[in-house]
Amino acid sequence: MIATAPAPERPRTRPLGPLRHSLVLARRSLAKTKRNPGAVINGVITPTVFLVLFLYLFGRSVAGSTTGYLQYLFPGILVMGAGLAGMISTGTNINLDLKNGVTDRFRSLPISRLAPLLGSVLADIVRYLLGVGILFATGTLLGFRAHGGPAAGLAAAGLAILFGFCLSWVTVLIGVLIKDANAVLAFSFITFLPLQLGTSLAAPTDSLPGWLGAWAGINPVTHAMDACRALLNGTPVDGTVTTTLVWCAALFFGFCPLAVRAYSRQQ
Repeated sequence: MIATAPAPERPRTRPLGPLRHSLVLARRSLAKTKRNPGAVINGVITPTVFLVLFLYLFGRSVAGSTTGYLQYLFPGILVMGAGLAGMISTGTNINLDLKNGVTDRFRSLPISRLAPLLGSVLADIVRYLLGVGILFATGTLLGFRAHGGPAAGLAAAGLAILFGFCLSWVTVLIGVLIKDANAVLAFSFITFLPLQLGTSLAAPTDSLPGWLGAWAGINPVTHAMDACRALLNGTPVDGTVTTTLVWCAALFFGFCPLAVRAYSRQQ
């Protein structure tokens, strides 16, 4: 009787393995940021510049005073800041890793295909936190007050960061599909403009022209801004938080699998 060799044991898959690998790669992304902070500084500081410019350009004409307009404007800039911090850098960083052959090394490792993408996005959460902290500090100095209370303020910040996390998967997909980093940056910025500015950011949607008001009414960024505005100003939420959470789920479960599939097909 011929003895047969035992079948090789398959490596055990740890339930939290993909998350652990993603956190390791997130630390790598943050280390890269420390050595080249220019793009992140731009993404973090730009929302604060928008806050100051919009406040003093439109405050008196829209609300009659900069004090009243700040209460309206700040929640919109908060959502814009979280989205901008991720949309400017995430897709570009992933594209550069693909172009420079770094992802080929990742594919040779026994890690999930999700880990390199999720790691980059998790690193962006640190950037979101930094940007949100700077915005709140600047807004407080300018006179903004969270009338909804500390808990509502934290909830608004958390909702903005969650929305930014889910929205960043759009640029992750762009970064994987487009070959050139400059094209990724340009395409992400073009995507950013109608999403972030065609909203209730600077003025209520009912004061906008019909075509723009119609777009702003269905824009998920508008719902996120209205939800944060209601939380921070202590006004009735009226389902805006629930709508924003639904949009977050749609963005994440819609674009994350597409990005992972496109990343897995890269040669």
